[in-house]
Amino acid sequence: MNTRPFFTKLPFQHISIGVISIMLTLSFSGCGSDIQFPIKVGENPESITKGFNDNYYITVMNGSEEGDAELVEMSPDGTLKVFAKGFNEPKGIAYVGGHLYFSDVTRVWKVDKDGNTSILADKADFPEDVLYLNDVSVDGEGKGIYVVDMGATKFMRDENNNLWPLDSEQAKLVPELGRIYHIDLEGNVTIAQNTSPLLLNPNGVGIDNDGNMMVGEFFKGNFLVTRNGQLTPLKGQFRGADAVEQDSKGNYYVSSWQQGKVWKIDGKTEESTILIEGLESAADFYLEEDKGRLLLPDMKTGLLHAVDINN
Repeated sequence: MNTRPFFTKLPFQHISIGVISIMLTLSFSGCGSDIQFPIKVGENPESITKGFNDNYYITVMNGSEEGDAELVEMSPDGTLKVFAKGFNEPKGIAYVGGHLYFSDVTRVWKVDKDGNTSILADKADFPEDVLYLNDVSVDGEGKGIYVVDMGATKFMRDENNNLWPLDSEQAKLVPELGRIYHIDLEGNVTIAQNTSPLLLNPNGVGIDNDGNMMVGEFFKGNFLVTRNGQLTPLKGQFRGADAVEQDSKGNYYVSSWQQGKVWKIDGKTEESTILIEGLESAADFYLEEDKGRLLLPDMKTGLLHAVDINN
């Protein structure tokens, strides 16, 4: 069932999470999944990937206590269990080389098939001072990961936690401290993308079909693709950009944590279409193209949604 007519015709400011839940559950009841989406996966889930034995792994931040965050495993039938724990604010997660890797403020964790954890890279291992590590993505060759440092996030918002208008004086004060690092599977860290006016507060990172880097810039809302060695914005503005991805047909996808939306962007025309909106905080999704969906954590509600991409 195609869900897009529901989401384009109803006024989302008046739609409850329960209504969205019903829509998405109906959407995926016949897609070969045993999981009835949306599913509650914990308090403040941030990112999801597929890993060992076709299970899914979700970083769950829980509360604000140090060490109370978890890595949660979800089986293909929706059974949930804590796979590893003892983290602070785990964010982006990726699976490569038989291990899971995820960021946690100023360090990157490595987790084996039995849930044993070790630190792949700590704060002192980075060539520059890291402030707030976020998204993680496998590199184009499967030899390591890319990790985003969002930079100086404290300058992005006003006293009401809203992003400063781009034409404001405060926006001019946001420093260029965002970077993207590459970490090989031995833990060696190098700078993959240095600071740039286009990259004040990068969040999402990925690799496109041609091996180019894709970046979602949170503050300015740019979807950036490296073309001929230069960061180049696609059409549109997606403030609060979180996850970025591209499917095998060339379509791009980007979520906005701030706006609670996900867009699909035509790879040729760069025209964007909203796939879902009205969420509390659309976080770091996992593209599961063979099942025609994005698995998307709504962080503030603790729910994992399945979003139809075949629109």
